[in-house]
Amino acid sequence: MRALRHESGQQVRFVNPPSKFVGRVKGSAANLEKTVPRDNRSSSTLVETRRIPVYVVVPPRLLLLDIAGPLEVLRQANRVQDAVRFEVVYVGPQSTLQTSIGVRLSGIEPLPKELKEGAWVVLAGDVEHVMQIGGNADRGKSAADAAAEKAIVLWLKSVIRTNHRLISICTGALTLAKAGLLDGYSCTTHYLGYEELREIAPKARILENRLYVVDGERYSSAGITAGIDLMLHLVHQCTDQSCALAVARYLLVYLRRSGSDPQLSPWLEGRNHIHPAVHRAQDAIAADLTKSWNLAALARLAGASDRHLSRLFHEHTGMSIPEYSNRLRVAYAQELLRETRIDMERVAEQSGFNSTRQLRRAWHRLHKTSPREARRAGPGGKAERESLNTTRVRRTNFK
Repeated sequence: MRALRHESGQQVRFVNPPSKFVGRVKGSAANLEKTVPRDNRSSSTLVETRRIPVYVVVPPRLLLLDIAGPLEVLRQANRVQDAVRFEVVYVGPQSTLQTSIGVRLSGIEPLPKELKEGAWVVLAGDVEHVMQIGGNADRGKSAADAAAEKAIVLWLKSVIRTNHRLISICTGALTLAKAGLLDGYSCTTHYLGYEELREIAPKARILENRLYVVDGERYSSAGITAGIDLMLHLVHQCTDQSCALAVARYLLVYLRRSGSDPQLSPWLEGRNHIHPAVHRAQDAIAADLTKSWNLAALARLAGASDRHLSRLFHEHTGMSIPEYSNRLRVAYAQELLRETRIDMERVAEQSGFNSTRQLRRAWHRLHKTSPREARRAGPGGKAERESLNTTRVRRTNFK
């Protein structure tokens, strides 16, 4: 049982029993919460569940959205699939604390003396200026807050092992840096925190203008809502594309953004509508980019005639079905080029193109540069190394 306490003293408790339901019904927002009882499924569909312990470290003066968004991703992922169960526990040096918007959290468990093998540790950011309820003045960080922050750093140094996955949201990266856990790793944080992160972790490779950065077992995200993108990426890694799609659509994100793309990527283009038939067609295309989708097959999935789906698709997305499909394929090829070292033939194959020539032709319809330039801009590429020597952004107080 978890509880939120308002500044007025009112306490609201949320009971989170183990889920007894799985499945998801497509349609309206209300339907997204509909579930199918586990007991109704045949035994042949039952699979062994992989359990991932997730420790969410709650700092004093927590930026509430840093955990609310990413943890909602895990909550919904637990609802829509059985293969992986994310077992979340909230821990910290204080059992009760005030959050950025004035609401108090209670029921936080003590920092454990050891972590389970394969555990995820999520580090959220904090703020200096807390919204006070009723017009009271914010007194700023206290000595107790500073002591709690130091306790988290010491705890990280003592319990983190090589088999633990570290996930920082926003300025949670600064806490990891103070514990020396980003030394030698590529990482990112909120764009206004770059300079402070450099000061704390001069041995870290700080990548600017990224939604999130993955380097081994270090996962770091930029400011606040980018934590949702990072957690969708993690869910996709642990489950499959269909699960990530279902969660993203429930959150009205629709599709994840690439970690290396600072802007809204093609994964989000054409999704700013609410027509269920078009979304069903888009979900099918995105879930299997290597499939040669024809209009008739998509129309059957969408529950519309061929002609009607074609008209609806263009009306709501502003592009044709082949154009949409090629945009996603090029976007995925771009991710593969930036984030892997596989050869161009395999990039073309895995992103759904019949040949490298077909990939390049589709690529040049959308980009002025070549696929080779995308690889150059990837992790460890020349462009990334040069970016570390660019003029630094002057630090400002963003908390």
